[in-house]
Amino acid sequence: MKKIVIIGAGYGGLRALEHLAKNPAFSITLIDKNPYHYMQTEAYGYIAGRFDISDIAIDLASFVDGFSDNVTFIKEKALHIDKEKNLLILETQELHFDYAIVAVGAQTNFFSFIKGAKEHTHGVKNIQRAFEFRQAFEKRLYLKLEDKKLNRDGDLHIAIAGAGLSGVEIAAEMAYTLKRYHKILSKESIELKISLIDAATNILPGMDNYIIKKTEKRLHDLGVKIYTNAFIHEISSRRITYKDGTSLAFDFIIYTAGIKASLFVENLACAKNRQEQIIPDAFLRLQQAKNIYVIGDCAEIKDATGALLPPTAQIAEKSAAYVAKSITRCECHETCLPFDAKVDGVFVALGGEYAVGLLKGLKVEGYIAYMLKKLLTRFYRLGLEIKVNVGYKKRD
Repeated sequence: MKKIVIIGAGYGGLRALEHLAKNPAFSITLIDKNPYHYMQTEAYGYIAGRFDISDIAIDLASFVDGFSDNVTFIKEKALHIDKEKNLLILETQELHFDYAIVAVGAQTNFFSFIKGAKEHTHGVKNIQRAFEFRQAFEKRLYLKLEDKKLNRDGDLHIAIAGAGLSGVEIAAEMAYTLKRYHKILSKESIELKISLIDAATNILPGMDNYIIKKTEKRLHDLGVKIYTNAFIHEISSRRITYKDGTSLAFDFIIYTAGIKASLFVENLACAKNRQEQIIPDAFLRLQQAKNIYVIGDCAEIKDATGALLPPTAQIAEKSAAYVAKSITRCECHETCLPFDAKVDGVFVALGGEYAVGLLKGLKVEGYIAYMLKKLLTRFYRLGLEIKVNVGYKKRD
């Protein structure tokens, strides 16, 4: 049997596993340092208290057990790939492979020119940091319900640094949540506010103008204050200082201002871009090793015209399906075509049962867009849950 290792259990890693597991000639090992798959696209609802931990996490051991015996899971941190010996080096063992798929995702890019960003902000790239923010936020709301004044500048003012997709969705969901609390917090509700901050000239840089305009209106209606062309110089425990010397006090700050490749990729000798993402060849392979593929956020992925594709779950899954098919074709000695994909659509969740989106050129907004986004998420999760339930019964 051909041995395939998949490093990383994000959207791309799981999709590659599902495709490859159909072939009994493959022995597949999934490796991740965490025991769960984190549905980061749903983080906005979790930190606002609308979703539970069970809505954003899937147990990997049960998921893998839902497949045949040719699939195994190792909960361990991957350290390095020896390209010459075809060895994956883990913390306590080494795995030989015929093919490797690097799907380790990305981490928050705390830019070095923003002092204090890493020390004083919450991120959403991992469950722990999202959980810490949710706990702190709910504690503040509890104190308000108890009518206990915190008497601090920026009291219950949530600042969000970064107005990309994650930042916008979090801002909208938090604003919607705070509006619901207005009804029971009486005069204290005036202190509940949200600011969305970005150095770009507009929110959602690179997205369609229709989505940008609809999102701006929704955020305005929810009471979100938008700051664009705002260059952050320093973040302290309670205050943002801009490059022009002005400042903004806050109670909580969430940082979604950028991504860079994970530590595993940083230690991998290969061509990379400024964000430390791997630059693969046209077949999504390491340029120095034709049996090592890269997918998802850890790679700089382009379409057939050379245009960059966004680091989204959709592109991670499309690259995963392509790589799984390419490995199968290689084993059958068939010709592989270069990778080519496009974004089928995008949806932005904007608080409560409201969203805006484009689906194959069709413009949708409001409850219909929300239901379409919900349906796509539910369809994805259902596929995972089926395997988890099968695996759980096997282990019971």
